[in-house]
Amino acid sequence: MDRTNAREAADILREVVPQLEKRTHYLATLANVATLLGLLGTVSGLIHAFSAVATVNPAEKANLLAASISEAMNCTALGLVTAVPILIVHAFLQSKTTGLSDGLETAAIRFLNALAARQAARAQSRLELVQPTQQAKSA
Repeated sequence: MDRTNAREAADILREVVPQLEKRTHYLATLANVATLLGLLGTVSGLIHAFSAVATVNPAEKANLLAASISEAMNCTALGLVTAVPILIVHAFLQSKTTGLSDGLETAAIRFLNALAARQAARAQSRLELVQPTQQAKSA
């Protein structure tokens, strides 16, 4: 097998694989941001809840406390409802990308092995053609 062919196949794989993986990391980042925004909303709601307990008159405390806790729980739920499906899609696409990349590498290796076998067979047939003529000359 020619080393040039192997290098060319490796170069092609190095060009194709990054294009397959090009934007999948954005999904993971988006899922993380959604989770963090949900956490931020939760903290904000809890801050409102504690400030309502500390500063508001007793008649309004229950309503403000309930509204603030509701804000905190809704933000948590929204962050998770956003992040979980995005993480599932990310895992799916990452798996598909890995499968395609592995398939391309396997196909390239098989192709190079077939090419090497073909070149070896040609060299063997040339050698068989040359050997009888050399034996005839020596005889």
